[in-house]
Amino acid sequence: MDSIIRTYDPITLDEMSGIKLMNRTDTKFVTTVDRLRLLLTLAHDAYRAQDIDGQRIASYYTAYFDTPDNNMYIVHQNGHAGRQKLRIRSYVDSGLNFLEVKTKNNHGRTKKKRVDMVGFDPARPDHGIRFLRQDEQYRRYDEFLRKHLRYDPTVLTEHLENNFNRITLVNKAKTERLTIDMNLKFHNLKTDNRADLTGLVIIELKRDGLQPSPILHMLRDLRIKPSGFSKYCMGTALTNPTLKRNNFKERLHMIDRLMAQYNNNN
Repeated sequence: MDSIIRTYDPITLDEMSGIKLMNRTDTKFVTTVDRLRLLLTLAHDAYRAQDIDGQRIASYYTAYFDTPDNNMYIVHQNGHAGRQKLRIRSYVDSGLNFLEVKTKNNHGRTKKKRVDMVGFDPARPDHGIRFLRQDEQYRRYDEFLRKHLRYDPTVLTEHLENNFNRITLVNKAKTERLTIDMNLKFHNLKTDNRADLTGLVIIELKRDGLQPSPILHMLRDLRIKPSGFSKYCMGTALTNPTLKRNNFKERLHMIDRLMAQYNNNN
């Protein structure tokens, strides 16, 4: 994959920061690594690849929090609007770590608020983090969480961690971003079960809703269809069989089908 993406023209982080998508829409697609190679070949002349100090494929680590009764997962599984997630997101290569609150409103828009997570090490993650007011180390996060999170932060613990690699593309007109996540691995911190989705690829198109997208007809030609995919929910459903997952069954069947295709071809 690296050899393909290195043939792309680069775009720097400074250039990326100037891209403002004021009327943004987000669409996810799920496919296999084999299909991704074809897509990247087709998209070569229409996109630039994010380059950070010579790296085109970035490493990410995420730890997701939830309540003792898995309410964040259950609310999403039940299809409720206005749902929230709390996570630590680590940009492994750059050493940046953030505590993030993601809120999806009743109109389907996702807003993200974040604050620096000082001292967190994704290579040796602390799985016992608690946001307790009497804990001097985490008291500074209390105001942030109580401002942006509807849950009581003191009851939250880490439930799931994952690792993946990401390619970020920007179209030549700078009206959209394309994130491509691959090599997904999940570890459930409650059950100790693991799931390896190495052959799967999650593509997210973030674009100005008023502008045409060069990637959409390429996705259609390759029969890569839009599909919702929450890493937290899918990772949890795959690693905790005791939880309800009726509304995720179609996506779980899709994962099984795509993984079988990938394994048969490799």
